[in-house]
Amino acid sequence: MAEVRRKISAASARAHTRKSHQSSSFKLSPGVIQPPPPKMCGSPNGPPVTAPRIRLKDGRHLAYKEHGVPRDVAKYKIIYVHGFRSGRHNVIVAATLSPVLEVIEELGVYIVSFDRPGYGESDPNPKQTVKSMAMDIEELADQLGPGSKFYVIGYSIGGQAVWSCLKYIPNRLATLLAPAVTYWWPNFPANVLNEAFNQKLRKDQWVIRVAHYAPWLVYWWNTQELFPASSVLANNSDVLSSQDKEIMSRIYSRKDSVSQPVTEQGEFESLHRDLIVTQGAWEFDPLDLGNPFANNKGFVHLWHGDEDKIVPITMNRYIAEQLPWIWYHEVSGGGHFFPLADGMSNAIIKALLVGEK
Repeated sequence: MAEVRRKISAASARAHTRKSHQSSSFKLSPGVIQPPPPKMCGSPNGPPVTAPRIRLKDGRHLAYKEHGVPRDVAKYKIIYVHGFRSGRHNVIVAATLSPVLEVIEELGVYIVSFDRPGYGESDPNPKQTVKSMAMDIEELADQLGPGSKFYVIGYSIGGQAVWSCLKYIPNRLATLLAPAVTYWWPNFPANVLNEAFNQKLRKDQWVIRVAHYAPWLVYWWNTQELFPASSVLANNSDVLSSQDKEIMSRIYSRKDSVSQPVTEQGEFESLHRDLIVTQGAWEFDPLDLGNPFANNKGFVHLWHGDEDKIVPITMNRYIAEQLPWIWYHEVSGGGHFFPLADGMSNAIIKALLVGEK
């Protein structure tokens, strides 16, 4: 029998799609899509407030923790921005300083870390954007008073805050990055974006697409059981490099290893909000940025492990090639958790503060 081919008009195709949708038994009710309200710290149903907090101009609170030498005698002052599923207690660049007290006291280092909005004991920010993170950091600095010059270190998804600081408050800081990326930055060549995106697991590609194109579905997508959700949210070891697995095994085997509660207010305004903001529409692209240092005297340090499966290295390599004021450190054999490897914290801190290679 000869094959019969029919031409289907665009209008017919749309009608067929509508009919298929109408006949489908799979429907999402508003209650399924709508995330539960956050359990605010200090509210009757929320966790207690135990940390010092500042009150921001919009009425929200940021919880913070101070480390190192006293602020008023410190030579170097650092604001640390934590990564995904983390908090003010997890200052990853100080975790493996050896010995911690001697290095901090020798250099005169003061570090303040804070819970990003929705994490730990900081109030959620439903209106959060990449820009708002820089504004939160500026207010934190104004109220705690680290002075006109301070350093910002952002790890993983905390790197978006560092890019934001370079855009909106560049006159006040020198910076180190180990940043997450978004796959919709407009100034990147398509081949670079595609190469990086295609290094992600297929299920994580879908999580990223949902966060970008349908942020209202992020809560449902990451809590339903019909499709695979985020590998990172599910603690899937497929996204860990061999070094990452060794580091995690070492941390979990330590008797003093303590897991800090960071999502007690709810996962939507912490973990899911991270996905929405990072993969949403940014107000700028890192390649838009000019040299933030007067007279070109200064560098932004960008560190990345070449075996990172969580944030593929491709886009950050490209950034380092395009921006001459980036001091790029590529860590051979390093995974996403490379700052926790032996000796890395010393190298990162000393490169940032005293220029050691």
